[in-house]
Amino acid sequence: MNPQDDTPFTAKPVDASADANADANAGATAGAAPPPHVSAEAVSTSALTQAVQTLARELMRERRTDRRWRIFFRLSWLGLVLAAAWLLLSDRTHHNAPSGPHTALVELRGEIAADAEASAEQLMSGLRNAFEDKNAKAVVLRINSPGGSPVQSGIIYDEVRRLKVLHQKKVYAVVEEVCASGAYYVAVAADEIFVDKASIVGSIGVLMDGFGFNGLMDKLGIERRLLTAGENKGMLDPFTAQNPKQRAYAQAMIDQVHQQFIRVVREGRGKRLKESPDTFSGLFWNGEEAVKLGLADKLGSLDYVAREVIKAEEVIDYTPRENVAEKLAKRFGASIGEGAMRAVGGLARLR
Repeated sequence: MNPQDDTPFTAKPVDASADANADANAGATAGAAPPPHVSAEAVSTSALTQAVQTLARELMRERRTDRRWRIFFRLSWLGLVLAAAWLLLSDRTHHNAPSGPHTALVELRGEIAADAEASAEQLMSGLRNAFEDKNAKAVVLRINSPGGSPVQSGIIYDEVRRLKVLHQKKVYAVVEEVCASGAYYVAVAADEIFVDKASIVGSIGVLMDGFGFNGLMDKLGIERRLLTAGENKGMLDPFTAQNPKQRAYAQAMIDQVHQQFIRVVREGRGKRLKESPDTFSGLFWNGEEAVKLGLADKLGSLDYVAREVIKAEEVIDYTPRENVAEKLAKRFGASIGEGAMRAVGGLARLR
């Protein structure tokens, strides 16, 4: 009681229900305890249900993610399969569609062999397409090859000569770095041969190479056991000493191939060829000297021939191109087969 306040003190009754409500609201706000009418068992069941629902949603989300990845990888594999099929089945010729009079180009590159890019089968398809095109004014055979199989070279040579007569079109050989041996065999089928002054031209000869291991085997104490039916069946076997009679036979055979080569060169070059003792000895010359010897006609490139000789500057490439799968398969097979043939020394080459 304030001594200065003379207002008498009056006691007020306490509202028990209001205090109870306030206490309940405070308890609910703080989360201290559930309302008295909700049991602990009900609270536990609700929490468990929420946990199960959350876990189910997570599992569904993970399954959707896994399904997307599976679809992605399946589509990726399908894309790879389709790409491989396209490589295997794609067109092997890659020349542009001719729009008018043009110079037809077919390239001879690398070693001339049955399973190589410069095989008779490959080049003949390109040559036929080039000759058969009515808009092709002439055909250029661009060469960069050290030679190879005399059989493959002969087939290409014969086909060029046949197509020239059949379609009445001229053929020009244009040499880049090398036109030697079997490649020169093909080149002489052309009406004219153009070279760079530094090109390598010639090497008109034949070789047959191999190895002999019989001396090494004697030193190592290894015995060669070879059974043959026919006295010459084991001829040129690398593990047996050379038989003079068999060696003479092999030499006569490659001499005969050499004479075939010489005859083709004389027919192809005619009076332009200035023969000397070295002409058919296997020597080779640079382009400038080859022109002087009549092995080539003039200095010139592909663009020069198309522009100045054929008078059709547009050049269309008719060379068949192998796809990646074909190259891998052929090179793998060729390396095994050729390695086996060379091991026995039974592979004659125009080199």
